[in-house]
Amino acid sequence: MLDGQPQIAQLAQRVDSLLEGLYPEVQPFLHYRNPFELLVGVVLSAQSTDAQVNRILPSLFERWPGPCDWAEAPIDELERAVFSTGFYRVKARNLKQAARMLCARGGEVPMDMEELLQLPGVGRKSANVLRGALGGLPAIIVDTHFARVVRRLGLTTSNSPDAIEGELARLVAPERSYPFSMRINLHGRLVCKAHRPGCDNCALNDLCGYVRETRARP
Repeated sequence: MLDGQPQIAQLAQRVDSLLEGLYPEVQPFLHYRNPFELLVGVVLSAQSTDAQVNRILPSLFERWPGPCDWAEAPIDELERAVFSTGFYRVKARNLKQAARMLCARGGEVPMDMEELLQLPGVGRKSANVLRGALGGLPAIIVDTHFARVVRRLGLTTSNSPDAIEGELARLVAPERSYPFSMRINLHGRLVCKAHRPGCDNCALNDLCGYVRETRARP
């Protein structure tokens, strides 16, 4: 709970409950069969779309099934294979180096935050995706959709992803933080869009600071 703002915590709980009713099943946006495949997916999804990443993942893992295969793959071949996701040179280099690190530890993807952050290409958002999806651990996943929705709702006024993560982690029960993150993200994709948000058809509009501000305009 934010100091001196118990009403914000109550708002978060109401939003959480309503979103659970709207989106009862929390499904991952990326397709994967094991932890390493999800790791590759989240690294490739930076500055790309989940749909584009999902399109190329099957061919990638058919060619290089596990981390040791990625570690040994020629960098130019990796670059060509991930070209369509953008920033392909950086992503190929990061994934090759991360695969080497994982191969050295038996191929296991760690769940500890600090260990995940040591892997090239993995920031806090990606680490939280992995921790929440694979380990069922507390995870506030701050991407552009999440940040936009929680700011519009009035759950935060921060712009920094780290600050938003910290604030929302204090508002949402740890065991609910991962599904809450996924539902907020999905709501941002489907309803609370960056341009022309669907406020009139939004189940959260009675709670939303953005709606109140918009209605108050002359």
